[in-house]
Formats: sequence, structure tokens, C-alpha cells
Amino acid sequence: MKKEIVRDVFFLGQRSEEATEADRNVIEDLKDTLRAERERCVGMAANMIGYKKRIIIVSMGFADVVMVNPVIVSKSQPYETEEGCLSLDGVRKTKRHKKIRVRYQDENFEVKQQEYEGYIAQIIQHECDHLDGVII
Repeated sequence: MKKEIVRDVFFLGQRSEEATEADRNVIEDLKDTLRAERERCVGMAANMIGYKKRIIIVSMGFADVVMVNPVIVSKSQPYETEEGCLSLDGVRKTKRHKKIRVRYQDENFEVKQQEYEGYIAQIIQHECDHLDGVII
């Protein structure tokens, strides 16, 4: 089900809890909400729709990829950029890395590890920050 976007900075500033298979409904709500917000959104964390669970979804152009309990295990080539967020007004400066390696569970809760770079890596870093209560 499509959910409203949370704009409460206090809620967004809290760390999210480990997700389990009991949180499959959160995955479906993230998919539905990203689909509905596609014109202005390329990624989303569960806390943006009211769930303090460690789940993100990232639009990679060809598909929307769900990452459950993602951990950035390595990163390289730092740079500064500006980002916006559906939960906030305007854009803010932030530091990102051009290349990252992420370990996560897919939506079937199978463990994966993948390298990403460029814009996709930036989106993943932004959404993982959300899970840790970091607001740009």
C-alpha cells in the first residue's frame, strides 16, 4: 500500500531496527510508495514511510532493488555533492563515495554482496544514512 512520506525529523533521526521475514509487508509498502513517487524519487528507506526497519529500495533504472539490513562494507573515492530528499525541503551538501560494496539480504532474505558506483552508489549511501538516523 502507498504510504505517506514522513517529514518528522525526530522520527527520521532514530536508528532503524534489524528487519526480519516478519517485515515483508514493509517491503511491499516500499515498492508501492516508490512506484507512486517515481517522478520525484529514486530511492527510499523504510523510516521514510513510518517503519523503523533496516530496509531500503533503490531504483536502478531497469529495476527497483530491495535491500534488507544493508551494510556498506567498503567505500572509496570520496567527493562532495548536494542532495535532496522527499522527507526534507531543499538540497543540502554531503560527502559520498564513488565506489561502494554492500552486503544485504534481497527480498527473499538471501544474502548478497555487490559493488556499486556512481549515482547508484550515491543513492544507496543516502538511504543507508536514513537507516542510521543520519539526515543530510
